[in-house]
Amino acid sequence: MQFLLAFIVVIPLIGAVAALLPAPPGLKGAGPDQAVLRHGVTVTGAILVAAILLAAGFDHDHPSKMQATTDISWIPALDVRIHLGIDGISLPLLVLTALLTFLCALHSYFKPPAGPSPKAFVALLLVLESGTLATFAVLDLLLFFLAFEMVLIPMYFLIARWGGAQRQAAAWKFILYTLLGSVVMLLGLLLIGLKSGTFDMVALATDNGRGLTSSVQVIAVLAIGIGLAVKTPMWPLHSWLPDAHTAAPTVGSVLLAGVLLKMGTYGFVRILLPIAPDGMHTFAPYLAAFAVVGIIYGSLACLALVRPGSKGDLKRLIAYSSVGHMGFVLLGVASMTPTGVNGALFANIAHGLITGLLFFLVGAVKDRYGTADLDTLSGATGAALYGRAPRLGGLLAFAAVASLGLPGLAGFWGEMLALFGSFDPADGLSRPAFLTFMSIAAFGTLLTAAYMLMVVRRVCMGEKREEPQLADVRAYEFAAWTPLVALTVLAGLWPAVLLGLTDPAVQKLLAGGKS
Repeated sequence: MQFLLAFIVVIPLIGAVAALLPAPPGLKGAGPDQAVLRHGVTVTGAILVAAILLAAGFDHDHPSKMQATTDISWIPALDVRIHLGIDGISLPLLVLTALLTFLCALHSYFKPPAGPSPKAFVALLLVLESGTLATFAVLDLLLFFLAFEMVLIPMYFLIARWGGAQRQAAAWKFILYTLLGSVVMLLGLLLIGLKSGTFDMVALATDNGRGLTSSVQVIAVLAIGIGLAVKTPMWPLHSWLPDAHTAAPTVGSVLLAGVLLKMGTYGFVRILLPIAPDGMHTFAPYLAAFAVVGIIYGSLACLALVRPGSKGDLKRLIAYSSVGHMGFVLLGVASMTPTGVNGALFANIAHGLITGLLFFLVGAVKDRYGTADLDTLSGATGAALYGRAPRLGGLLAFAAVASLGLPGLAGFWGEMLALFGSFDPADGLSRPAFLTFMSIAAFGTLLTAAYMLMVVRRVCMGEKREEPQLADVRAYEFAAWTPLVALTVLAGLWPAVLLGLTDPAVQKLLAGGKS
């Protein structure tokens, strides 16, 4: 188990270096480009297999216990250690990251991204995977920061070199927002480490803030929270996201929505809730208020984009929908209850599956029509995707209703549990305020249903025009999308698969490291 976790974190880096080297004789296939893309599929596939084996070997009877741990002294003067481990909170995110990266590599093999050499693309993809996996596996505050920052440069280049229109501006906006947030976050992490005498996240969580004064906790939560909120993204620090998603290539959008956004919300749960509980109590009402504003704002932005005549971009609409969905995650965290935090973690995974699928599908629609502009797509009566490519249309409708939170699919449970957590927040939090937040968020679910159904109406329905039939779902697309569809249904029908992992770990985290 120790070896598997270390393998999962380190091998993508080795694979990234290997991707830049010439392919060995006999493995070049039809050409060097195909060889390096196949290398990406092989390495990410090996990581996915290792992650599945890690999940199979995980002690599901004790998900609150840190497992597969490695603890090696790295910088003794600062007591910084190479400390790795997983529990029921981090394991699902680890597997989700490995799955989405493999599906992106598979998609890129059959449909290489338009742009410079695939060698650099594959290398950046693997560095990005290593950084995200390390973020969910490390248990040292400074290592967490390094892993958190490690993903910025690869994503910047994926957007700037392989993106679409306005890609340079979108990439710069992404890197500037996230770097500025990270500088403030580093100050907060250093404050906690220096004041408590350790950067070990397990020891700090067990201490549960007892070694930190209330004023230190408040300052630390403010500083770290800003950095995490930018990555989440929380309104009003979200404005980099729509531009980044609109400009990014399909696989960049999938990884940005499915993995990178989860790093911010994971930090709230893993670091701030257990290490600085007094500071979180102080800021929880404000966090909840920003969360519900984000839910309504994201939904209203989507309604404006989907309105006929608005020249709304479908990728941009899905990006704004992420602002609303991540608002539910933050609302669950702000409730500081096991129910709300479990809902936040469930919504994290559900959003990764569903929005990853949506970006794959929107990329396929754009590939076939040559545009993602809704007015151009739908014309006067609708794009009639059901008639022109029925399987693609059916999958897009499935992803849309999953995103709006249809009961029986994964999107339902996280939002419902976040609302339940707000209905009865933790002791010391104002219940009338959280009931108000809950009501506003519940209204947001209606707005989400409205714009998603309008997307289905405009893209999937309509009169079939005298135009050639579109290519329906191709074999490689079917292979890349089927796991996401299956897991969306499985998590919706059997939520205990996830909740059985997260709940004991959340209970222990909120109780100060005591099971």
